[in-house]
Amino acid sequence: MSNTVEAIHLLEDKLKSLLSNYEFLMKENEILLQNTSKLQRQLLEKEQFIEQQQKEYNLLKIAKTIEGSDNSTRDTKLKINALIREIDKCIVQLSE
Repeated sequence: MSNTVEAIHLLEDKLKSLLSNYEFLMKENEILLQNTSKLQRQLLEKEQFIEQQQKEYNLLKIAKTIEGSDNSTRDTKLKINALIREIDKCIVQLSE
């Protein structure tokens, strides 16, 4: 009978330990999920910032080309044609 009671107490102790570990891991998981969400938002913001900076850089390159810097007129014409194609794509998307 004593062995049965000891086995029950041992089982109860292990169960309490498992429940304690489970609760700890659930809280830790929640914290990690929150951190992941925060980092994903930050990454998205940084990607958007980089995209915006890239667009500004391209616009500056175009402005320098148009104002007649060291580049040839052929480069200027190609950039203007690329801009026209991009504007045409935007118009098509807006008209849909």
